[in-house]
Amino acid sequence: MSLPKIIWSKIDEAPALATYSLLPIVNAFTKSAGVTVETSDISLAGRVLSAMGLAEDNLAELGKVVLQPDGNIIKLPNISASIGQLKDCIAELQGQGYDIPNFPENPANAEEEAIRAKYNTCLGSAVNPVLREGNSDRRAAKAVKKFAQNHPHRLKAFSENSKAYVAHMAGDGDFYGNEKSVTMDKGQKVTIALNGKELATIDALDGEVIDGTFMSVAKLKSFIAKSIEDAKANGVLWSIHLKATMMKISDPIMFGHAFTVFFQDVFNKYADVFSELNVNPNLGMSDLEKKIAGHAKEAEIKKAFQDIVESDNPEIAMVDSDKGTTNFNASNDVIIDASMPVVVREGGKQWNRNGDAVECVAVIPDSTYGMFHEEMVADCVKNGQYDVTTMGSMANVGLMAQKAEEYGSHPTTFELSEAGTVTVTAEDGTELMSFECEAGDIWRMSRAKDIPIKDWIRLAVERGQIEQVPVIFWLDKNRAHDAEMIKKVEKYLPEFNTNGLDIQIMDITSATRFTNKRIREGKNTIAVTGNVLRDHLTDMYPILELGTSAKMLSIVPLLAGGGLYETGAGGSAPKHVDQFLKEGHLRWDSLGEFLALAESLRFIGQKHSDEKLSALTEALDKANEGYLDNNKAPSRKCCEPDNKASHFFVAQYWAEALANGNNAELAEKFAPIAKALKENEDKIIEELLSVEGKAQDIGGYFHPNDELAEKAMRPSETLNKIIDNI
Repeated sequence: MSLPKIIWSKIDEAPALATYSLLPIVNAFTKSAGVTVETSDISLAGRVLSAMGLAEDNLAELGKVVLQPDGNIIKLPNISASIGQLKDCIAELQGQGYDIPNFPENPANAEEEAIRAKYNTCLGSAVNPVLREGNSDRRAAKAVKKFAQNHPHRLKAFSENSKAYVAHMAGDGDFYGNEKSVTMDKGQKVTIALNGKELATIDALDGEVIDGTFMSVAKLKSFIAKSIEDAKANGVLWSIHLKATMMKISDPIMFGHAFTVFFQDVFNKYADVFSELNVNPNLGMSDLEKKIAGHAKEAEIKKAFQDIVESDNPEIAMVDSDKGTTNFNASNDVIIDASMPVVVREGGKQWNRNGDAVECVAVIPDSTYGMFHEEMVADCVKNGQYDVTTMGSMANVGLMAQKAEEYGSHPTTFELSEAGTVTVTAEDGTELMSFECEAGDIWRMSRAKDIPIKDWIRLAVERGQIEQVPVIFWLDKNRAHDAEMIKKVEKYLPEFNTNGLDIQIMDITSATRFTNKRIREGKNTIAVTGNVLRDHLTDMYPILELGTSAKMLSIVPLLAGGGLYETGAGGSAPKHVDQFLKEGHLRWDSLGEFLALAESLRFIGQKHSDEKLSALTEALDKANEGYLDNNKAPSRKCCEPDNKASHFFVAQYWAEALANGNNAELAEKFAPIAKALKENEDKIIEELLSVEGKAQDIGGYFHPNDELAEKAMRPSETLNKIIDNI
């Protein structure tokens, strides 16, 4: 019997490097049960080449797979590119000989506009909206949670009378405060216009929730200025936390305003120079330094920036103290769902210029999600740090199917060119909402369709029935969008079996307090949230509980019947690559891939009963338990076993489990494999460690040379021979 194939995404950075080592092992084992694992290149470089007509559009093809009843994709973390990352990727590809144009920052003609439009498809969260044709089920596997409690990672204590806090706009002119929302009573076209001039038109569906909102830039600047003054008065480090990768329109603009407010005197004094050089503050200090390089006033401008840094202003959080890289280096350097868990983990601290961890204010302009982080920090200031050995878990059911993007869909996010009225009008002439805005304000629409919402509620009830713990919908009746969602929850909940379940609706602060209280008591809770809050929660809690969000099970039951298996967060992946290139050591932990593969195989088995497949899946479960029980995760230090060694141990445990399993054919096949892997363990580890401490050349960061990368990630001839001969 031919079984459905698994598609393994070829992506970027550390998880892409790990794939060169892991995938040959995966293929060697799965083919013995008739399962083929194929790769599909949806890396940033692959998407750039596709946009320029030099490669197949694999992302579009995967968009078809997720609509198939047997669709089965293992999706590793990909780069959600900022403009800076995209420009670096383009430059690398050009250096490799690809004939592609530069990124036109300020298109000057129709040709450049067309080029910019093609490159825009590669920016931000380009992959997830295509693949996420289902809602999200994220939770910690029991074996992973047990391991974390038995081998606790370190959470640093909050000091007594800690001064750490979060600052947000509290609804005064932010997206939360300005939001309006409607539920469509029929399907029709809806037009967004500014002073009567069309900005965009969408095809809205019957029952769809549509939101409109804007960020007042004047109030944003005032808030940023006050946060700087408050930080100085409170004697804390200042930092800003945004999501400028996924939210490629709105958040880089907010980042640029924060940059200019902090260094207002410099931007005022050198306004003519910056205009002449097309300096865009949204791209940060790194891009500014490139633009002024070689200018007559370069040294003078750099000194002006440094003078403000060394003045009585609050210290700025550092991305890399050794390199002098501040929070303002680039908008994509500090991504909120990765950076805020670190603030909590480090006891309310970030690093200053000297590399010292000091208490900080985390500035999160929009209160929609700032309220969650405010409560997380305040809870630890009040109650102290969590105890990893006893704390409970937060599982999440997230609404994200069919582009349910609470932050605002990119095609309907605008930096307004003039002051006036933004209207949202239905095709039948009904004005759905209107907003009085100023020039430069950031306006956006977001959408959530009815079928995904109902499926989200169904999945929440299903998880509640399985886990038998409280199910909390994180919905705020005072937020326009959430008020419409509450109506949906109240409408659809009676259609499902909720007998015996504790299901509640709470605003963000109340839900955080409820969840944290239970976590401190060692109890589990299911959080049911929108898409973006899902991102915040499913990084924050796992990083505190497990040490990393990459160890979470992240399952997307697709609406068409298939499955998408995501393998955790890649926020630290760039640092992993830097270390690997410098010294041949990759500390990326592939546990997320191991767990996703087991779930992917299990999904096939649920639809296609097969003895070999069942035995293969059961053996992988045992291998994953062995990996955890024997603590075979990669070391962070060079010259100790790394990612490559962790793959070897999973292969060894997997082969042993098959050799001792109930399927006679697989037991006979894998018994000699298990024996060879065990007997050659010392030799294999020695060969894997032989590349440690040596710089690696893989031919590119965004677009590595496959031959060089595979050679660097498969340095053990002994292991390769055993695996390749299965």
